[in-house]
Amino acid sequence: MMSSGLQTAKRDLRKKIRDVLQKTPNESIIHQSRVAADKLFSLTEYQNAKRIGVYLSMPSGELSTTAIVQDALTHGKEVFVPYIHSIDSPSSTQKKTSIMDMLVLQSMEEFKSLEPDKWGIPSLTKAQVGNKRNCFGTVGVSPRTVEDATQRFEGLDLIIMPGMAFDQGFRRLGHGKGYYDHFLTRYSKKVAESKTTTSKMPLLGEKQPHPKPETPVK
Repeated sequence: MMSSGLQTAKRDLRKKIRDVLQKTPNESIIHQSRVAADKLFSLTEYQNAKRIGVYLSMPSGELSTTAIVQDALTHGKEVFVPYIHSIDSPSSTQKKTSIMDMLVLQSMEEFKSLEPDKWGIPSLTKAQVGNKRNCFGTVGVSPRTVEDATQRFEGLDLIIMPGMAFDQGFRRLGHGKGYYDHFLTRYSKKVAESKTTTSKMPLLGEKQPHPKPETPVK
């Protein structure tokens, strides 16, 4: 469990970064998004990747991944995007909890048809996910325990993740919901069982507070 001091430090750092992002001109974000995408396209890890997970970006205050999605699909890569859904909570005090899966995106046409969620992020709808493959080797949303997956696990060659801040130790500060932390915990367990390898690439310094152990994005 995270200590109260660490929670406070993370909250303060999120506020600091959020204030910076709110003051960043949209033109600067567009430029930085293009630079980051071009850098990604030059990396061997991206060029060799056949199956990638990509976050879909908010309308402001975050690097856009639209060019990455388009390039990946154009080059025949399989693209998996986040889908947040509710499952029964293991806690007796909470009926439901939200988790994230990565589901396959078929085309740019499907990408353009996605509807914004409450954060303005293009998202799959519940009706769309039933017959989609996810990165755990199942169809639709994955079971609570990835050991339940009956299909062969292929994994992802590369995961492109969002974040408010990253430090030189490849530690990531998210928005505080824990979706990616929980996903990486489940995914890392499956990778260890199957002995596959995945590269994680942050798109966005300063050393940040973190609990131990924590999955680094490298």
